[in-house]
This record gives sequence, C-alpha cells and structure tokens, in this order.
Amino acid sequence: MSRGFVKEGDQEETPLVTPRAHLPAGVLNYVTPNGLKELEHERNLLVEERKTLIEQDSENNRVQINYITAKLGLLEERISSAKLVELSNQPQNKVYFGATITLYKTKEDCESQYQIVGVDEADVSKNKVSFLSPIAKALINKKVGDEIILQTPKGKRFMKIEAIDYK
Repeated sequence: MSRGFVKEGDQEETPLVTPRAHLPAGVLNYVTPNGLKELEHERNLLVEERKTLIEQDSENNRVQINYITAKLGLLEERISSAKLVELSNQPQNKVYFGATITLYKTKEDCESQYQIVGVDEADVSKNKVSFLSPIAKALINKKVGDEIILQTPKGKRFMKIEAIDYK
C-alpha cells in the first residue's frame, strides 16, 4: 500500500543521528589500542541495547531500534577504517601519534600532560587531544627540551616539552 494512504500518526519517524567526531576526507583514521577497545566496547553496548529492544517486540521501540541501527552504521564505518598505531613501535624520543607529553607552561608556571589520540578518543577532560588539533600539530616531531609557541584566541602561549612517554 502507498505511504500516501497511511494515517499521519502511523508514519515512522526517521531518527536524527548526531555524526561522529569530524574526520576530514582523505585523512587516515588513526587510533590507539585503547581507542580501538573503546570503539569496540561502544559497539557491543549498542548491539546489546538493540537486541534487548528487539526482544521486547514493542511497536514503540521501532524508532529507538532504527536510531541505534543508524548509530551502529556510523560506528562500524569508523571501526572498519581504523588504522591501529602500536605505541611501542613509535620512536620514543620524538612526539608522534599516541605520545603522552608533559609540557611546562611558561606563563602559568605549571606542567600539563596531553596524549595525542584519534578523533573518536579525544576528550579534553581526560587530557586527550586529537591528532588534528592545533596543539598536537605544534607538538608533532618535537623532542624533549624543544619549545613550542601555540597561537590561541587569548594570544601566544609558550611551552617547553619536559617529557615524552608512550604508555
């Protein structure tokens, strides 16, 4: 039967799914081992949630099931495009993807740590920054003792690399 003859209330809503973190076209989807585990854990949770909703077999769950299925589709694309970077294989004396860097911030007279991670793993509250972020770009290829200048909306920030670790 044509959808034109279905009552308005019977039409299924198309779920609006928030896109995953932006990854520019042509940029490889680098992930740390921990980042890949997090993506796989997220997938397992969504699969279980969808399975539970399907087992409940309620008409009201259809929109939720469609929403979870759409989220899974985006997540599967990310997992299948993931390029795992083994941290133990990274040159230990320079900053590359996966490095945890201890920085001395001159103006603030304090130290901070950041880990350079993939776009899906980035979380500033955990001091994990995307490899596409300005601070990560400023740090790549630097060594202990190197100084960087980061241009921010509040002006230039001067920092010195105190330590590099791949944990």
